[in-house]
Amino acid sequence: MKEPVKFLILVASFILLYFAPINAPVVIASIGAGLTLLQEYARLHVLTCLVPAFFIAGTIAVYVKKNAVIQLLGPTTKKYIAYPIASISGGILAVCSCTILPLFTGIYKRGAGIGPAVAFLFTGPAINITALLLTGSVIGWDFAVSRLIASIIISVIAGLTMAFIFQSHDQKNMDNGFASGMQEDVSYSNWTIASFFILQLAVLILFGLSIDPAAKAVLIIAAILAVLGIVFFKFQKEHNIEWLRETWDLTKKILPYLFIGVFIAGMIEEVIPQEFVTRLVGENTLLSNAIASTFGAFMYFATLTEVPIIQKLMALGMGRGPALTLFLTGNALSLPSMIVLYKIMGKKQATVYIITIIVLSVAAGWLFGEFI
Repeated sequence: MKEPVKFLILVASFILLYFAPINAPVVIASIGAGLTLLQEYARLHVLTCLVPAFFIAGTIAVYVKKNAVIQLLGPTTKKYIAYPIASISGGILAVCSCTILPLFTGIYKRGAGIGPAVAFLFTGPAINITALLLTGSVIGWDFAVSRLIASIIISVIAGLTMAFIFQSHDQKNMDNGFASGMQEDVSYSNWTIASFFILQLAVLILFGLSIDPAAKAVLIIAAILAVLGIVFFKFQKEHNIEWLRETWDLTKKILPYLFIGVFIAGMIEEVIPQEFVTRLVGENTLLSNAIASTFGAFMYFATLTEVPIIQKLMALGMGRGPALTLFLTGNALSLPSMIVLYKIMGKKQATVYIITIIVLSVAAGWLFGEFI
């Protein structure tokens, strides 16, 4: 296990030891909470979110042409083209901070510039349409609009920051010819590859829609059958094997770390009472926003669950600024996702990304609390 992963687990352990009385009931309860959250995550998110996401990431690695990724999201692409595309692409997905990881890995390894890739990584869980609509209807449209605007601005600033600091990363990719996955692009028509990608994306989106269950099942089955039709009748066997191999490779690299992080997050939620948090974030100070941002970075919020949680915290006295900060950081980061990011991006890039998101979220929340 790499040092950053050990460090995050150590931090979580110290938090548990600090806040929890050392007695058997608390230890058992925290372990039970970790197992409960892990079971809920596996039941509600692995099959319906992560599995489609892993297959889509495999598709990007094998079938999506490197030149297409480079032209739209590459380090030499005009910023006014790459960053809007990255933000919009991430925003249409109703995914959490963990489900976005396989998709981010796909474009990150396929030749996207680190800046646009980071913008995609942040906006995916931060501004999905369903979450914004729920935020507006439950908490207020000022929150929803501010959340949208702040997320887009943060994604661009974070992307530009990462691109500036890690220019050598993009230069190395260009020098190496963006080598990843297969050595050469597979040769199929753009229409075939686009249909294959869109159908898999449709499966991911359909799983997250709140529509009639029977209609949802019919649409999902139809989309899966269409995907299988392309696999068996359009693609060559060796490319399908490579697709499955890439999908499985990503699954092995990411899923175990997600499970570890989800389990630890469940334990932390059990021993840190919400009342303790609200006492620290009742006012709109930089310290309160920093506490909210740090809390959100370590907690795991499944898609849409952040809305009722933050609504409850606000009812207990949480300030408006820290609430928006928690929205921004809580969706974009989590202990599981941070563990995986250290594995995917490396220690330096992951650390800078995490700190950048926390700092920008604090600034956005404080400004929102002061002036809106």
